[in-house]
Amino acid sequence: MGPSANARVVRVQASDDDQMRGPVTNLPLPRYVSLKGNEGNARRGPSLSHRIDWVFRHAGMPLRVVAEFGHWRRVEDKDGAGGWVHYALLSGVRTALVTQDMTELRTRPSEDADVAAVAESGAIVRLGECNRDWCRISGGGQRGWVPKSAIWGVDRIEIRD
Repeated sequence: MGPSANARVVRVQASDDDQMRGPVTNLPLPRYVSLKGNEGNARRGPSLSHRIDWVFRHAGMPLRVVAEFGHWRRVEDKDGAGGWVHYALLSGVRTALVTQDMTELRTRPSEDADVAAVAESGAIVRLGECNRDWCRISGGGQRGWVPKSAIWGVDRIEIRD
């Protein structure tokens, strides 16, 4: 049967089973991790012989893993900067970066909930549970719910318990 002017193209949503997985860890790609220490070198390639292109300098900085090769993970920050980082420099602890200045942390995941605290743009916070539109974060002794649109370090469709 040949081409037809009446043929349709239908978009198919990928199921969780279709998600790309890392060849080393079999974990989802992309995924979020955080910087374990106060400094991490991002290299041009996955070995110590490659040039250092970037240095991450904030413990807990959220990073997105986009590729794997042996003991190396290709990571990006919020702005897309990054490179290959040795896996020992990364942690599975989930953090987020506040991207909207004076973001209000609410007592419940609702616009009409009381404001418990505010966070400045650039603050690195611990990521807790997330529903479709909101995430619970904590940092500086404060905790509360923020819209996903106010932070970086969680996928738009990600749900966390």
